[in-house]
Amino acid sequence: MADLQADGVLRTLIVDDEPLAVERMQVICAKLKALNVVGTANDGSAALRLIEALSPDLVLLDMTMPEIDGLSVARKLAEKSGDPDKRPAVIFVTAHDHFAVEAFDLDAVDYVLKPVATDRLERAIERALARRGAAESKSSEWLEELWVPHRSELLRIEVEQVSQIDAERDYVRLHVGQGENARTYLLLQTIAGLEKRLDPAQFIRIHRSTILRRDCIRGLRHDGLGVWSVELEDGEALRIGRTYLPKVKAMAGR
Repeated sequence: MADLQADGVLRTLIVDDEPLAVERMQVICAKLKALNVVGTANDGSAALRLIEALSPDLVLLDMTMPEIDGLSVARKLAEKSGDPDKRPAVIFVTAHDHFAVEAFDLDAVDYVLKPVATDRLERAIERALARRGAAESKSSEWLEELWVPHRSELLRIEVEQVSQIDAERDYVRLHVGQGENARTYLLLQTIAGLEKRLDPAQFIRIHRSTILRRDCIRGLRHDGLGVWSVELEDGEALRIGRTYLPKVKAMAGR
């Protein structure tokens, strides 16, 4: 991230191809003491030029724009500087919730849905400021958080909170918490695509439709005729697919 102003305010660039959307965002930003809008752009090409010229700390970036869209802008920024500390933080602002996985693959700070509420943007700004800390500036090669549609916004879920992932066609169902606190969320993402981004030291796929967090597995059970099941901490048993059985057994040292 570029150096902040002396007063700690984030120098901010607004990027949106809709003039009214830019105006609305300017009004919201004017209410936030942590932001100083230094420019606006109405397409991806102009955004890249202004980022080069102004070196903003933060870019409020629309996702869908003609020619160069928001994802492409973020990719070009990442390609230009692999170090997150040397490029502006990006908060995507969009009317669409189905780009969240791609956005966070590009190390976006947050993903705010339109119409933007002031308090929601404030929370995103707090995350951008938190990124300044050295502890958060070092990113892992594995996915550390997921963002799922929840009511009128996207909810942040730390990957370590997820105990089980089930495939449901083009979606996955994330199981979070246990007992009375257990809840599930649907995410538009294939289980195969998600598996590639999960740390294999923490998660293991036991079936074409199921991924488990390793520390939720209590043991393995042989059901006869070559059929094996995983026993979970809550006593539930899940069958292991034959394709995945060797890897699961290897996890148990068998």
